[in-house]
Amino acid sequence: MKLVVRVKLLPTPEQAAALAATLRTCNEAANWLSVRAFEGGRTSRAALQATSYVELKARGLSAQPALHVLRKVADAYTALRAKPVGPEQPHPKRLLRAGARRPVAFRPGAAQPFDDRCLSWQWDERTVSIWTTSGRTKGLAFTGQTEQLKLLAAYRKGESDLLHEGGRWYLLATCEVPQAVPNTAPDGFVGVDLGIVNIAATSTGMRFSGRRLNRRREADRRLRAKLRSKGTKSSRRRAKRHAGREARRARDINHKISKCIVAEARRTGRGIALEDLTGMRERVRLRKPQRVTLHSWSFRQLGTFIAYKAGRAGVPVVYVDPAHTSRECSRCHHVDRHNRPSQAVFSCQACGFVEHADLNSSHNIAARGWWSWVRGAESRVPALTLTD
Repeated sequence: MKLVVRVKLLPTPEQAAALAATLRTCNEAANWLSVRAFEGGRTSRAALQATSYVELKARGLSAQPALHVLRKVADAYTALRAKPVGPEQPHPKRLLRAGARRPVAFRPGAAQPFDDRCLSWQWDERTVSIWTTSGRTKGLAFTGQTEQLKLLAAYRKGESDLLHEGGRWYLLATCEVPQAVPNTAPDGFVGVDLGIVNIAATSTGMRFSGRRLNRRREADRRLRAKLRSKGTKSSRRRAKRHAGREARRARDINHKISKCIVAEARRTGRGIALEDLTGMRERVRLRKPQRVTLHSWSFRQLGTFIAYKAGRAGVPVVYVDPAHTSRECSRCHHVDRHNRPSQAVFSCQACGFVEHADLNSSHNIAARGWWSWVRGAESRVPALTLTD
């Protein structure tokens, strides 16, 4: 399984200036190459290397960074072609024709990949040595969480990306982490119901309340609106300082929730059943205040965190259809919209069963997960890299 560990660099002012100059030079070269590739209609790695490698080296890049710039540009056009075609979007085969699209552009601070020839790690000193346009920069300190650094030292493999974000410097390193032996005979499934009042509720009785969090998020939204409307220099400075605070908080909470759910499933020898929320924003119709709260929370991120942590722990994961899980009785399976007299209460109109609404939904999800497993559904773990 591939994971991406992010470590924070602690450069001196001289080192930071060298890193900034390096990113700027690499991305200027990438923009020059992108225009040339667009105008010539040749965007493959082989074609770009044959026509532009020497000129890239003349722009201040050594051999390996020049190759990485070539690959970055070629990969950007490959990703552009892979985008889905919409009703107003040109067909991918016409993307490179003159006038159809602008060349792919790279920000001056866009991430730049480095391999082991350009970047070396000194674990005992917690420093890195990295190529820059002003020469090799040695003794560049880095820091991170102890668990992440152990993961990095044991399983790092491949390239690392240099990133400048929010005035801070980071290295994103790819790790090939071995998966645990998968549990092929789970003793049932832990159903996970996602919602607004309770971010997650499990069939084992765990509930992660979102009431206090939603109040904080609403306060953040009011603060952002106030700062935008004020429009002064100090308000923009304050808005920049607080930018990303809500996203970081949501990410931290999603990590904690997913860790608890996976630990519970592993302890009890069960799998995890999640709702397939694909297209949820298009299907769900709510009042405007609820709509803002629902659509601004990273439910997909939470599901992805659960899935990849489960993969590392050997816990199987299945996805089930979420239709009517909140209206179905987990005892007699009678479905009726009147089974939900309030947000928190489930009361079956057929058999009289009464339960907390989210707990009842999680039992339905767990049952559907078991039937999906019995029918031969495979465990699904997202094949994408994540920042742990």
